[in-house]
Amino acid sequence: MASLSASNHVARVLSVANQLADVDASSRIADSWRRCLISHKLDPARQGPPQTLTEAEVRHVAEPMEQLIQLATPELEDLARVLREAGYCVNLADPSATMLWSRLPGPADTEIFMRWKVYTGSNFSEAFEGTNGLGTALAEQRPILVHRDEHFRAQWHMFSCAVAPLFDHAGRLAGAVNITSCREDLERAAHQLALAVTMEATRRMEGAIFRGHFRNAWIATVPGDGGSGLLAYDDDRRIVGACRSARALLGLTDGLIASGIDLSRYVKFDRHAARGVDETVELRRADGSALGQGHVAPPLQTRSSARPLAPRRDAPVDRFDALHRLAGRDPGLIRSVKRLRSIGDHNLPVLLHGETGVGKDVFARAIHAASSRARSNYVALNCAAMPESLIDAELFGYEAGAFTGARRDGSKGLIVQADGGTLFLDEIGDMPIALQTRLLRVLENREVWPLGALKPVAVDIRLISATHRDLGRMAEEGGFRADLYFRLRGLEVRLPALRERADRDDVIRQIAREEAPNCRLSDQAWSQLSAYSYPGNMRQLRHVLRLAGCTAENGIITDADLDLPPFGKAEPDLEAAERATIVEALRKHGGRVAEAARALKLSRATLYRKIKLLKIETAQ
Repeated sequence: MASLSASNHVARVLSVANQLADVDASSRIADSWRRCLISHKLDPARQGPPQTLTEAEVRHVAEPMEQLIQLATPELEDLARVLREAGYCVNLADPSATMLWSRLPGPADTEIFMRWKVYTGSNFSEAFEGTNGLGTALAEQRPILVHRDEHFRAQWHMFSCAVAPLFDHAGRLAGAVNITSCREDLERAAHQLALAVTMEATRRMEGAIFRGHFRNAWIATVPGDGGSGLLAYDDDRRIVGACRSARALLGLTDGLIASGIDLSRYVKFDRHAARGVDETVELRRADGSALGQGHVAPPLQTRSSARPLAPRRDAPVDRFDALHRLAGRDPGLIRSVKRLRSIGDHNLPVLLHGETGVGKDVFARAIHAASSRARSNYVALNCAAMPESLIDAELFGYEAGAFTGARRDGSKGLIVQADGGTLFLDEIGDMPIALQTRLLRVLENREVWPLGALKPVAVDIRLISATHRDLGRMAEEGGFRADLYFRLRGLEVRLPALRERADRDDVIRQIAREEAPNCRLSDQAWSQLSAYSYPGNMRQLRHVLRLAGCTAENGIITDADLDLPPFGKAEPDLEAAERATIVEALRKHGGRVAEAARALKLSRATLYRKIKLLKIETAQ
């Protein structure tokens, strides 16, 4: 719909009650407008911000959802990274449409979202704000795109909202995932694509929530026309849980599940995953007809104890497992993880260096999870995504009345919130010089002065920083404080670009399984994925495969489903090609330089020189 003046829009909304508007009278937008006019008695001309909770009120409301938010956060963070460049903010709201988790986009758009209070604590219930993506999706319990002047209130016309409801392990409405953009150059088709990506991310969140709740049960993934469903069952094959789609697919109810109904009444296996390992199985309906290919996963405890070489059931799980999985078979990353293990719980700061999109936040979370601080908060701030005027208050906090527009209860600030845990500062190279000075004082004195405070607050944090910039050179040139640089660089870890990883094909296969679990790659698609240089690294690969999983027909991803822009194909990069050749040779020979040198027909001295010149890390 074209943008309309406020007065014209009000007249248009009011005409909906009599079905005189130029919109489809049976459309979801028209139905919502009528609800707002007739049931909610709302005025489309009303101006003003949404209802917003205080920080204390948000904590109270979020407490019952704490575990759900924790399970959904990795997917939410990834969704925010994927959509940030397109100017979307990402929110998770509770069933009453109160935003409990938010990630804002770049500085240009963030100012608008902050001005209009599209952030944590704001409530966008349809009963208060009229037709809007979040409130209407929750009211109807269906995904929806509300594009610009489809909003009930004229003041929200600058925004487009795409929202997917989120359901818990028992199929109950648990909240919604909302993405909002204020960009005028994005057409409805672009937002529809972003909605498809959001729906897929929400489906994965629901899977994580389901598996987290039924971690001690067997879980079967059952294929269906509307997507796969999850069934949880015990060792006697009695169904103990089913997700919303599985309930709809098989006709299961709370009563049937509570009665301990036998799994074979609905699904039968041609073979059973009795060895305690994940496996793909052929599924049949109770009448014997083919249901399709599914998946069976044993309880987490069984999974960790069934492998022959695994530790005893009562042995502790290696807390560095996540880091080892991220390192894969890349020699440089394996060496970095060994160094991280060696420093253990020593409170040394860690500086992660790597290109945009290599997964610095994911790596930082794994470091936190491997530390003795894992039970405390992990708090993250992207210094490049926040205006300078907001970073100060967000990072250091402020007292009540410290400045105009401050919350009446003040704000603790991220540093204090991370007390006892880990503070992750992404893109630290973009932190303004003045704030670098304040951060240095925090690290030196172990205390923080909130804005307007009369006394400091003692803090105990482990700091992990990340950047794609050369901080050493910036420090030499005066663009970054040298004393802060050396404070941050307790241990520097270089995260290689995806094109540089020795195990790149392994990484592509793993991410394909995660982002498009119900699809397989055609030979042509695999050839393209394997040959591409990925200037956007892991983030780009996940986005490409997530989109491909949404558009693939019959579960097969073809080269036509891959959105791979032709970056960097004009001129060959001979140095990069030589580096890739050496890295691959080292990978094939387990990091053994002598064997790699023989395979490359080079002397060991020459290969060592090239390894040093090209800054290639080895596991030895």
